Amino acid sequence: MGGGGKSDLALPLSELEDYGSRLRDIKTRLNHTKKLFESYQDDLGDHTVYDALDDFESGWEDGREDIGQSLDALAKMSDAVVREFKKLDDDLAKQVRDGVKQEDPKGGQAGAAK
Repeated sequence: MGGGGKSDLALPLSELEDYGSRLRDIKTRLNHTKKLFESYQDDLGDHTVYDALDDFESGWEDGREDIGQSLDALAKMSDAVVREFKKLDDDLAKQVRDGVKQEDPKGGQAGAAK
């Protein structure tokens, strides 16, 4: 451990807090490809392009499900890391507060000569 006042543990908690919701948003967008393709069906004119997109969507379904499950698992892990890190931080802060109270119950310096 170095003495430069730097923490040995650095965690971008604010970024990690948003990570789970961003992963869930990606999953939602992945699951809306069929609706997106359907919304352009009339604009495409010839149904050849739409049929190709529909074929892609059908073939993409299994892979999308695997990706969705992975995204869910990563989002849950991210949420758990944030939750546990906050709990640890709160516990450490409480221990510090309790330690200060025990050392100095009367407001003076602990161990000072009377």
